[in-house]
Amino acid sequence: MTFQAIKMSRQASILCMCFRLFNTFLHGTTAAMPGMKSRCAGRFLLLTTLSSFACLGSIRASPQASRAASVPSATEDRVKSPGWWPTQGRAAANEYVGVDACGGCHRSIFATQQNTPMARAAAQAVDAEVLKDHRCLSFRSPGYSYEIASTQNGIFYSVSDGTSSVSKPLTWAFGMGVVGQTYIFEKQGAFYESRVSYYHATQGLDLTLGHRAPLPNQLENAPGRAISATEARLCFGCHMTASTTGNQFDLKHAYPGVGCEACHGPGAGHVAAMREGHLDQGKKLVMNPARLNPIDSVDFCGACHRTAWDVRLGGMTGVVTVRFQPYRLEKSRCWGKGDGRLTCITCHDPHLPLAQEAASYDQRCLSCHPSKPGIKTSKDHPGAACPVGNTSCVSCHMLKVELPGFHAKFTDHWIRITKPGEPFPD
Repeated sequence: MTFQAIKMSRQASILCMCFRLFNTFLHGTTAAMPGMKSRCAGRFLLLTTLSSFACLGSIRASPQASRAASVPSATEDRVKSPGWWPTQGRAAANEYVGVDACGGCHRSIFATQQNTPMARAAAQAVDAEVLKDHRCLSFRSPGYSYEIASTQNGIFYSVSDGTSSVSKPLTWAFGMGVVGQTYIFEKQGAFYESRVSYYHATQGLDLTLGHRAPLPNQLENAPGRAISATEARLCFGCHMTASTTGNQFDLKHAYPGVGCEACHGPGAGHVAAMREGHLDQGKKLVMNPARLNPIDSVDFCGACHRTAWDVRLGGMTGVVTVRFQPYRLEKSRCWGKGDGRLTCITCHDPHLPLAQEAASYDQRCLSCHPSKPGIKTSKDHPGAACPVGNTSCVSCHMLKVELPGFHAKFTDHWIRITKPGEPFPD
């Protein structure tokens, strides 16, 4: 995609935002546009009508299409369009074959991908390595004590107020545990998120991000919060593979973790065609996200890591947005006015464990930025040279930000020149 095409796409995305705001206004939610006068409605309607044409450019034509006219979109819109998209859930259960079938041909990729945080994004609680290494975990908050204990009958989560207690078996563990791990239990047919999570930095439990200590005399609600059906579909959709099939959320056919088919689409047809020797046909029956244009590529990862639209529509602001890497990346000058080669997979191979050393990303930076000051920019190297150095670039230009209560720092993917002590930019 050319720089001009990216610029035009971003202009179209602004119009799309106006269109969404007008829909909100039309349905009576005027709080989204405080103080709007009726005489402005005509102009606003004209603007949103134009935006509807711009939004047409975001419709997916085919799974493999690389669309120069694409605009950033919300995941809820992406999954309704034709073709495969993560968390979509339309494919039938029998269209999935599982990671072992993929590993039969793609042995080297399969071997490394199994050790990635994505592949281990979820596990049954009894299989969680964290809980195998910590047979008993405990935590106290005002008025309550919490415990997660391994027994012969499973992993049990208990909460006591000193007089009475409640206990539930944990069913799922979300997160690999490198940063943290949160637990899911069930009650009366609904899923619940545990009020406490494991944090690697402390090697123990603390309140789950977003949770507060329960009020006194609320033992029944102390273990955690109920997850709505819509939220459960989204949570399991990003931590597991095939948790929703035929547009029905059902874990009976799901595979723990983000497997091959979570990103490449259901593989039964692909596997059958390849085994029968129909190679050209088989390649068309599975998606290759590497062929997406830059905007689609970042939105593709954003299906779980949050696109810019997902963050805006969710009303999320402040330091918590550092966790939403696609949203932060698209704020970078490197993204909007820089090189169209910059996407999530430019720096992160989803088939490999995450590189932790800052210097391991230098070659990606220097593929767009000259290595020394004084070297003129060019088509291949449009970025300015750093006057300070050319090693460990991300340590200065992608700061690590700590979320309160999370016991860990997240890399801010808004690539920029930072100033000491500056407030978190949103």
